[in-house]
Amino acid sequence: MRRLAPPFGTRIDRTRPLRFSFDGRNLEGFAGDTIASALAANGQMLLSRSFKYHRPRGLHSLTGADANALVQVVAEPNVDAGLTPLSAGMKVTAQNVNGSLDRDRDAIIDRIGRFLPVGFYYRTFMGPTPGAWLKLWEPLLRKKAGLGKVDMKAVSTAGTSSYLHCDLLVVGGGAAGLAAAIEAAEAGADVVLCEAEPELGGGLTYRDAEAQLSAMRDRAKTLVNLRVMTGTGCNGWYEDNWLALIAGDRLYRTRARHIILATGTIEQPAVFQNNDLPGIMPGGTVLRLIRHYGVQPGSVAVVLAATPEGHDVARALRAAGVTIAAVVEPRPLPRPSADDLRQAGVPFIEGHIEAARGSKCVASVQVGGRWIDCDLVAVSAGHMPAWQLPCQAGAKLVCDDAGGMRFEGLPRDITLAGSLAGHAAHDTVVADGRHAARIALRALGISSALPPPLPNDDAKVFANWDMPLAVDPRGRDFVDFDEDLQVKDLLNAVQEGYRDIELVKRFTTAGMGPSQGKHSARATARIVAAATSRRLEDTGITTARPPVAPEKLGVLAGHHPALERRTALHAVHLSLGAEMRPVGNWWRPYVYKGTSTRETAIVEEVKAVRDGVGLLDVSTLGKLEVRGPDAGAFLDRMYSTTHGNQPLGRVRYALMLNEMGTIIDDRVVLRLAEDCYYVTATTGAVARVYADMSFWNAQWRMNVDVLNLTGAFCGLNVTGPKARAVLEAIPGSIDFSPAAFPYLEGRLGRVAGAPVRAMRIGFTGELSFELHCPGSQAPALWNAITAAGKAHGLRPYGLEASRILRLEKGHIIIGQDSDAMTTPDEVGFGWAVSKKKPFFVGKRSIEARRRAGLTRRLAAVAFAGDLARPVGEGCLVLRGGNPVGHVTSFAVSPSLGRPIALAYVHPDDSAAGTSVTVRARDGAMVDGTVAGHAFFDPENRRQEI
Repeated sequence: MRRLAPPFGTRIDRTRPLRFSFDGRNLEGFAGDTIASALAANGQMLLSRSFKYHRPRGLHSLTGADANALVQVVAEPNVDAGLTPLSAGMKVTAQNVNGSLDRDRDAIIDRIGRFLPVGFYYRTFMGPTPGAWLKLWEPLLRKKAGLGKVDMKAVSTAGTSSYLHCDLLVVGGGAAGLAAAIEAAEAGADVVLCEAEPELGGGLTYRDAEAQLSAMRDRAKTLVNLRVMTGTGCNGWYEDNWLALIAGDRLYRTRARHIILATGTIEQPAVFQNNDLPGIMPGGTVLRLIRHYGVQPGSVAVVLAATPEGHDVARALRAAGVTIAAVVEPRPLPRPSADDLRQAGVPFIEGHIEAARGSKCVASVQVGGRWIDCDLVAVSAGHMPAWQLPCQAGAKLVCDDAGGMRFEGLPRDITLAGSLAGHAAHDTVVADGRHAARIALRALGISSALPPPLPNDDAKVFANWDMPLAVDPRGRDFVDFDEDLQVKDLLNAVQEGYRDIELVKRFTTAGMGPSQGKHSARATARIVAAATSRRLEDTGITTARPPVAPEKLGVLAGHHPALERRTALHAVHLSLGAEMRPVGNWWRPYVYKGTSTRETAIVEEVKAVRDGVGLLDVSTLGKLEVRGPDAGAFLDRMYSTTHGNQPLGRVRYALMLNEMGTIIDDRVVLRLAEDCYYVTATTGAVARVYADMSFWNAQWRMNVDVLNLTGAFCGLNVTGPKARAVLEAIPGSIDFSPAAFPYLEGRLGRVAGAPVRAMRIGFTGELSFELHCPGSQAPALWNAITAAGKAHGLRPYGLEASRILRLEKGHIIIGQDSDAMTTPDEVGFGWAVSKKKPFFVGKRSIEARRRAGLTRRLAAVAFAGDLARPVGEGCLVLRGGNPVGHVTSFAVSPSLGRPIALAYVHPDDSAAGTSVTVRARDGAMVDGTVAGHAFFDPENRRQEI
């Protein structure tokens, strides 16, 4: 075991050992380990074989910046061992192996690599030989393709998704991001801070900055408006600040008003012969192994210190008991940063690493022609900014030949912070985080103060030492570990005529592996720039498209819960003890139960409407405004009913069909002006109606505009014999008398100070007034109606009472009493299909279906009052023992004292008084009698008073 004693290992819990296996060998790690750190603690440095040449590969970044650590975990392939937490009993195997990991038979490909130059497949597999592809190459490539193995019998583990909104999203929980989030939250902004690591702090967690980090973490915990999401990576920026945050198997669909990107930098590898051997890793990985996981990464180390950070790595290695064979400095560095190492006798060599050698792990490196024995090479060769998210947002990463980088063209609602913005020292990074927060606060309107400019840090945190480009065909100097690409491959691409960096990427596949160029993009650009005799600024970096990191298909294809929508009266319903239920996306009151049973309360609500007055929240109904000179003609095309000649202030029933002649919605239309109509739609169909209107409007190019007001307006239905008395008791400008406000008309005015659009319609079969008002006015209007209704016994009623009331009147509900094939004639709505209009959507189909004749018809069916058999919705209607229809709606009517239903019956059985047979849920046959068009008040006298 290579475990170090405490205080090393800040992320592991030594009291919780976890047993696991790798390639059948039983091993042990600790809770808090990743798969890779646990393997390193057990001395297992060889993790995988490379994609093309099957070369031995080991732990590299621990941050997902390479594909070296991809393993198979039971049935799941391509698991990143550097990022995946260890769990008890985990069975891990190497992948892309023919034989065993130690003895991979396909390693022979490495020896013939010179015969497989980049792009060879473009010529080899597409020759003139007939059938060569299908008979030879396709079977061979299919056998060798892919890295892991897919278990076709594996149980699906679909992910979930949630919606997230905030004023400010801070991406990156290092020093800068944490400082920015705290600063913004203290100012009152609603802040979300996401960090891909399991803890906040970034580089501070493996450097000597525990005091500063603890203070910042403690402060963050006290801020209730700061949501910290660790273990959550931001995997892409999309239009209008829509970002994909992924935590395990959960996708957060996030929308932020402003974004601070504090994603830091990506440590870059050095390019030299055999630089891909296990045991060669960035200095940051060495620090993580030592301080996070308490792992001694080797016994004898060579440190490549192209930046002063290399000296910190050397100190950490010495503290972990590792012998430093040499610190190699490619260029002179500030001597004070290494004086303690020199005084301790650590040898320093000026030069660069030219080559490495070893079989399954590095055994020595060559510096200045001299070979130095070692089993660990810690490389500090510089960084480049995590450029993916800024570039996805529209910025351009500009490089210069001196090693500096900057972003140009960043959108105003995105701010960079910390090392991503070019700052290095801890104090400067924290200050820059606060500075970025103040910029964001001003943009959000929370603060008007413009922060003073912050001077850039002089440190070249993105500096990268010049890499030699000498190509030795006998060696292997890798630029892209994912794709097994070497310097000579890129030079060959340039010689083939591919000078543009994007074309080089596509010809060689540089940067197209799982890491998307995180460790290879800058080296690729430097090599192409040198080979084409251009400046690095002119060559540029390849485009970074989402996703930033590989994402599971299960996360994308998993359960995506619908949005929850609540009316402006939601809190009122809860205060009245309503039992809320979802109807589509909306939460609606099912019944106001109080101290009664649910069944008793529903009956009482129905009787309250029939005998007195009830109040219903109908805010979920669709509300569309159709405006423009062609508004009437447009509605005539959209609906089978006629609206172009509709009088002002008149309400008309509206029936919408699709191109097959199927009913998709029914509601009412109020004409507000010559060029303006107020159109309602059913709760479940409004999205479809609005989409269809928008589609046909684009097709027909009429002079009309469609505005969706569903979420902006609320609706209240005051219904019952005493409805008029209640409204007349409320101060307002609308005359509700029968003469001034007849049935099926609408009025504009004010009720209790609220602007309303009032319509007199009768879904319940009683005197009814539907009042639509802006959502902000709805609670006050509800309270005013409730107060005026106390003297008349007004009672709010819920969805189930409404369903029963309309059933007693024989009114249908689209989607319940209709299906995807229902025509107007089948539900008795032939009167709503205009015979005079030359065209409306579905007209031709209606005419064709009428010629084919009816096979069913919706009828009102009543049963005996003492019905003992369980009849309900979905029960089959039989004729001669054969099914001809089914029950669509069923209830025991409180007003009639008997069971009633709507059901599809044979057309010959649809006349009133006809007996029909229904098969009950227990299989028994029950007789029912077809009623007229309505069970209750068939003459409509009550709703027209």
